Amino acid sequence: MTLSPAGAVDLRVESVEAVLDRVERSLQVRIDPGTVIRKRRSVGGRTDRNTWVRVERRSFQRIAAQGGNGLEAAAVLHGVAMPRWYAGLSWRDQNEPVMWRADEVEFVTGEPVGRAALVVEDPQLPDSWWAGLNASMDALAAESTPRVATPDTESITQDLVIATVRQSFPQVPDLVIDEWAPAHADLTWANVMGPEFCVIDWEDWGTAPRGLDAATLWGNALAVPALADRVRDERRPDLESRSGRLMALFVCAKIAGPYAHEADPRLEPARKAAVRLIQELQVR
Repeated sequence: MTLSPAGAVDLRVESVEAVLDRVERSLQVRIDPGTVIRKRRSVGGRTDRNTWVRVERRSFQRIAAQGGNGLEAAAVLHGVAMPRWYAGLSWRDQNEPVMWRADEVEFVTGEPVGRAALVVEDPQLPDSWWAGLNASMDALAAESTPRVATPDTESITQDLVIATVRQSFPQVPDLVIDEWAPAHADLTWANVMGPEFCVIDWEDWGTAPRGLDAATLWGNALAVPALADRVRDERRPDLESRSGRLMALFVCAKIAGPYAHEADPRLEPARKAAVRLIQELQVR
């Protein structure tokens, strides 16, 4: 069966009042309007019972590939610092080939380390934060799941890695991934909390090449060399594996590829890092 594509919608500018009303009635909560955070594909807010409700709009195509219950599915993971999941609600949109999903989770104190995916200033994270990162990422990698990770909404496959890297760095002859493991798949600085470590937004998690999460966090720290170096030091076993080097190059290809923005503070560091990574991959 061929699924019709859903129309592009940006929830930062679209009306979501009817959606939030439905969620409030179904979950029997009230969402504080002053706490609502709107993103392109999701909306979230704090409730009157001191929980957090996250609402996502997801196309049928993405659901067919992965499912639409990432936060609920992540509730079975052990040893990973994340908000506790309490309840969920989903329904089919009457006009578009999309599903709406609402999840009520534990309200986590603290703030995202970054206001966006990347950081441009060193957040000065304590050693306890890095210990939390390492414990959670190691515990996640030890799990197993039939889910396939969807970084940037695309299912990550061997073919996707080849296509993404080759468009920017065609000189790399062998791009075969030799290790796969569960990953958050959107481990940006906006999805990690501080000063106490915690990971939020689990809708894209699933099996991915080893090192995807470490490479994502590292790549989004390239504008702050000391922070990028700290990520490399802390996640060295992942990033110095063959798969980890390929994931770092995969991230560099996204930053420095056809849609690169010259004002991106990560651009030049990514280009320099790519030269190093290509040399290392050719030696191995």
